[in-house]
Amino acid sequence: MATAVVSFQWFFWGYSLAFSHTAGSYIGDLENIGFRNVLGAPSVGSTKIPDLMFAVYQGMFACITVALAVGAVAERGRMLPTVVRIPTSESHLSSSKNLMKSQVFMFVWTTIIYDPIACWTWNESGWSFKMGGLDFAGGTPVHIASGCAALAYSIMLGKRRGHGTHELNYRPHNVTHIVIGTVFLWVGWFGFNAGSALAANLRAVMAAVVTNLAACVGGITWCVLDYRLERKWSTVGFCSGVIAGLVAITPGSGFVPAWAAVIYGVVGAAGANVSTLPRLQNPPTFRTTTDSFPQYATKLKFVLGIDDALDIFAEHAVGGFIGNILTAFFAADYIAHLDGFSDIDGGWLNKNWVQLGYQIADSVSGAAYSFFGTCIILFVMNLIPGLSLRASEEAEILGIDDAEIGEFAYDYVELTREVLNDVDDAASKYSAAHAHDHEKTLNHSSDNNRDSITHV
Repeated sequence: MATAVVSFQWFFWGYSLAFSHTAGSYIGDLENIGFRNVLGAPSVGSTKIPDLMFAVYQGMFACITVALAVGAVAERGRMLPTVVRIPTSESHLSSSKNLMKSQVFMFVWTTIIYDPIACWTWNESGWSFKMGGLDFAGGTPVHIASGCAALAYSIMLGKRRGHGTHELNYRPHNVTHIVIGTVFLWVGWFGFNAGSALAANLRAVMAAVVTNLAACVGGITWCVLDYRLERKWSTVGFCSGVIAGLVAITPGSGFVPAWAAVIYGVVGAAGANVSTLPRLQNPPTFRTTTDSFPQYATKLKFVLGIDDALDIFAEHAVGGFIGNILTAFFAADYIAHLDGFSDIDGGWLNKNWVQLGYQIADSVSGAAYSFFGTCIILFVMNLIPGLSLRASEEAEILGIDDAEIGEFAYDYVELTREVLNDVDDAASKYSAAHAHDHEKTLNHSSDNNRDSITHV
C-alpha cells in the first residue's frame, strides 16, 4: 500500500516538490507536476542522468521511507484493511474509512514531511545542500525522518494492550521471515547506496564495499551485545545489527574510506542496541541497583514508556543520526572524487572541523521537523470522523489480521485458537468458518472409523 500510494503521490507532485529545477531552499514548486517536462533533460542529481530515470530512482526512496514510518501501527493501529469481513453496508463503510485513512496519511506525510526534507538535503537549491551538509543516500530524509515519524506515531497511538506485562509476547513470530527479509534488505541496500553514485564508477564500488562491511560488523556487534544478556547467539540480534550497520553507513557511503565502515558498524549497532528492548523470552523486569544498569541499558525505550513495536526509532532514527555525525569525522575529499567530478571539503580527516556543525544542524532539523510535523498530522486526522488512529480493544484482542484485514498469514494458527479456545462464531466469521470446516472433517473421519470397526 505504501508503494502504491507514494508512487502516485511522487508522480502527481512529489517529485516536483523535491527535485524541480526551480526549487527554493526549503521545497520545490509545481513546475514538474504530473511528470510534466520530465524526460531526457539532465536531472538535478547528475547531469549524466536524465530527469525521468532520476525520478523513478528517487521515487523508491520515498516509498520505502513511508513504509518504514507506518510500521509503528503494529498490533493496534488501523492502517491497511483490504478485505471486508462482514458483508453489510456498515462494515463496507468502516473498511472504506480505514483505507482512506491509511491513504490520506501516506499521501499527506510524503507531501508535507518527506518532500521538503529531500529537497533541502539533495536538491542543489536546498539550504542544507548549499550549507555543505553531507548525506549520500538518505541518513536524514529516509532514516531520521521515518524513525522520528514512527516515534510520533507510537506516542500518538499509545501502547499496545498488555504492554509491559506477561500478557504481551515480545518474541518475533517468525525468525525465518526475519532472516529472509534481512537478506532482501542487505542486497537491496547496494542499490540505494552504491546506486546513489548515479553511475558505474569507482565511487559506486567504494559505496558498495563500505555498505557490506558496515553491515557485517554491525551484525557481529549486536550479536555480541545480546549474548551478554542471555548467553545465546541470537539470530534476530544479528539481523538487527546488520540493519543498524546498513542504516549508519547510508549517509557516508559515498564519502568515507573502507576502514571507516568498521567504526560505522560498531557504533551504529551499539547505539541502536542501547535504544531498543532486548528480545528476551519474557518481558523485562526493572532493577533499581546501580550495578544492574550496564546489563539493562538496552531498556531505554521501555524506561521511557514508548511502545515502538518494530524498533523503528532505534534502528533508523538513532542509526541515521549516528551515521550523519560519523560522516563529519570520516568524510574524505578523495573518496568523493573517485567519480571524477565531485568535490567536497571533507570532514575532520581533511581538517574541516565545521563539518560537524553542518551535520548536527541537518540531523536535528530533520528529526524535529519530522517528529512534530507527524504529531500535528496525526492529531488533526484523529479529529476527523472515520479517521481515528487506534483500533478498538475488541479488535486488538481478536487480532488486527482478523479485525482489520480479514485474512491470516497462517490459517492453522487461527484454527488452533478457534478450536481450543472455543471462540464465539460472531467474533470472527472467517476463522469460525474454517473452524467449522475443520470440525466437519474431524467428525467425518470419526464416522469412517466407526464404520470400519462395525464392518470388522
